[in-house]
Amino acid sequence: MKAVIQRVSHASVTVDGSITGEIDKGFMILLGVAQGDTEADCEKLADKISKLRIFADENDKTNLSINDIGGDILAVSQFTLLADCHHGNRPSFICAGKPDEANRLFELFKAKCAEKINGKVQSGIFGAQMQVALTNDGPFTICLECKNGEILA
Repeated sequence: MKAVIQRVSHASVTVDGSITGEIDKGFMILLGVAQGDTEADCEKLADKISKLRIFADENDKTNLSINDIGGDILAVSQFTLLADCHHGNRPSFICAGKPDEANRLFELFKAKCAEKINGKVQSGIFGAQMQVALTNDGPFTICLECKNGEILA
């Protein structure tokens, strides 16, 4: 499971001209579910994200978590994070999770995030053509990977 976490001052996702999720200060998270990912990966990743101290305190030091600042999460399923570009110029997505299982784990990830943060959790629509807009604050972007219930990066 791979996550790209962006600290944002605003983010939204639109499907067919309608906003399906929108937040102000918080995290915009792109989540890629791979084959073999588990519920333990969802739990561990949501826990890590809820504790990341990447918001500025009164001394402008990155000491505050999303809960400390009352932030929200906008989560978007992003199977292209699992792209394999080793051979040729056309990415392969054979490592991405099968749609039904990937959707189940994406929904579980959102639920785990909602359990761990004080703010709201918004999202796009799994499998839909989405337009994502955001204002990356900093910019500050972190990539995390979790496998077998352990954070790898």
